[in-house]
Amino acid sequence: MDLPSLPVAPSDAGLPAPPHHHPWRRRIGFAIVLAGAAALAWQAAQAIDGSDPRMRGAILGGLFAAFATALGTVPVLLSQQFSQRTYDSMLGFGAGVMLAASSFSLVIPALAAAKAQGAGGWGAGGIVGMGILLGAALLLAIDRLVPHEHFVKGLEGPQARALKRVWLFVLAISLHNLPEGLAIGVAFAGSDPVGATALATGISIQDVPEGMVVALALRSVGYGRWLSAGLGVLSGLVEPIAAVFGAAVIGISASLLPWGLALAAGAMLFVISHEIIPESHRKGHEAYATGGLMLGFVVMMLLDTALA
Repeated sequence: MDLPSLPVAPSDAGLPAPPHHHPWRRRIGFAIVLAGAAALAWQAAQAIDGSDPRMRGAILGGLFAAFATALGTVPVLLSQQFSQRTYDSMLGFGAGVMLAASSFSLVIPALAAAKAQGAGGWGAGGIVGMGILLGAALLLAIDRLVPHEHFVKGLEGPQARALKRVWLFVLAISLHNLPEGLAIGVAFAGSDPVGATALATGISIQDVPEGMVVALALRSVGYGRWLSAGLGVLSGLVEPIAAVFGAAVIGISASLLPWGLALAAGAMLFVISHEIIPESHRKGHEAYATGGLMLGFVVMMLLDTALA
């Protein structure tokens, strides 16, 4: 996903502006959707009560991240406006959190897990290095194969025009949230619940501005504030789903743990370098975006060390 710049004209990418529906009908529809999502989340939490604590941690961590994403959409519902400089600083902050999470909560534990399984220094480094490259390659393949629309670059993927424009945006947002949820699930499947909690907390912190960025971007291409906020909320539900998947895969065999941690790190690093940093520098606010990145990195580092 390419996180978008503001403002973007509704006619961007040569596609028609979204249709206008009765505002009250739209609000009622989204209230029903959000109520259903909340009910599903509650049922998921109840279903895992008393089950494997690692799986329980994964689903609760993913749900907390989804809630943080939803929280970030509130300013859009209140019609709050933010400058492009603030927007780019928030993108940089998110990149910094993800960068520190990849380093301290994924790569380092992956190396330790590989060594605990009997690998030497070179062997552990080779396993983690291959996992990182595989994670980045997986995200690149998904980016090329899944139809979606970047807010700036336009349509990508096969037969993208066959889908409604709003769903192309949703697919793009989902591609961005996938590595975060996967990282949470894999971390809770490991043997360090405190480190996994720090990772989930850090990702949730950066999900607040991320949810706001997504909703603002949808507003900038012509969608109403309720639709934009609703899609921002729904985009966060990718994270608990991915978290459960990551924890379930690692639960098959403990030997997969270093590979899973490294793969999640590679996927996050791909998103940071391929999408977030270039987007935060697009409008000439490199200094503010870099300042946000440094602050985000330090916040995540402190969380990882303070909770250890």
